[in-house]
Amino acid sequence: MDLNRASDFMATHARLLDRRRFEVLTGGGDREALLAALNAYRNADGGYGYGLEPDLRSRTSQTGAALHALEVFAELAPVTAPQAVQLCDWLDAVSLPDGGIPFAVPVPDEAGCAPFWTGADPKASSLQITAVVAAMARRVADADPAVAGHPWLARAVRYCLDAMRAKTEFHAIELSFALWLLDAVHDTEPEAAELIELLGRNIPENGHVRVQGGLDDEAMRPLDFAPYPDSPVRALFAPGVVEADLERLDAEQQDDGGWRVDFANYSPAAELEWRGYATVKAVAILLRAGAAA
Repeated sequence: MDLNRASDFMATHARLLDRRRFEVLTGGGDREALLAALNAYRNADGGYGYGLEPDLRSRTSQTGAALHALEVFAELAPVTAPQAVQLCDWLDAVSLPDGGIPFAVPVPDEAGCAPFWTGADPKASSLQITAVVAAMARRVADADPAVAGHPWLARAVRYCLDAMRAKTEFHAIELSFALWLLDAVHDTEPEAAELIELLGRNIPENGHVRVQGGLDDEAMRPLDFAPYPDSPVRALFAPGVVEADLERLDAEQQDDGGWRVDFANYSPAAELEWRGYATVKAVAILLRAGAAA
């Protein structure tokens, strides 16, 4: 990985939020500026919208945007922000009686939005979105006691654990996000170890699971399931499998210094925004692995 080229890519193509994230990630950032960039997407109800999720351009607060906001709150650590707790309040308000959250709430302004967001059932809990949002919240909670003690988070985790145990088949992305949550709660939820082993049976030895309904080459790979080293989910994979996937990710840095995604985009703006987001994600994984030049 060439960090200088990655930095040039971010300066040339990425949205301000991801530029601020990249700066903090690589040790030269301003956390107050990062929080300000995030809160440009914030609504008065405590949720986030306005395209914080690139394929969901709606101005309204949405569960997909909540995920990306929580990612940033985790990156702010050890700094905490009151907006993280207020986001948990919003998530509590849109939660359904079983403790889950819907894949999306109603989208009144559909321009530029992917159909899987606009067509989501707001009255049905989604394991996929609840698991990934709760996983990020749990990582925020490691540095923020107010998030750790928020009643929404406990209910969301309980919903996810019960839903995982009840399912026999998983969509590839749903499986990935469920494992993210189990990684995040393995120290606090005794049943997490058993569920990691149970869900891990859905992943072949090479760690590649095709995304049903996605592009022809769209798949979840070992680092999609286990982005953090020395984690229980990473232990599902043989060391050589992880090393090969790290080499694959490193080699996918483009000539312009950035990374691409392997899934469909739904607007020209989203395509560039996903590239900035993907570059931050790839750099973070490779830095944790010690792969930088």
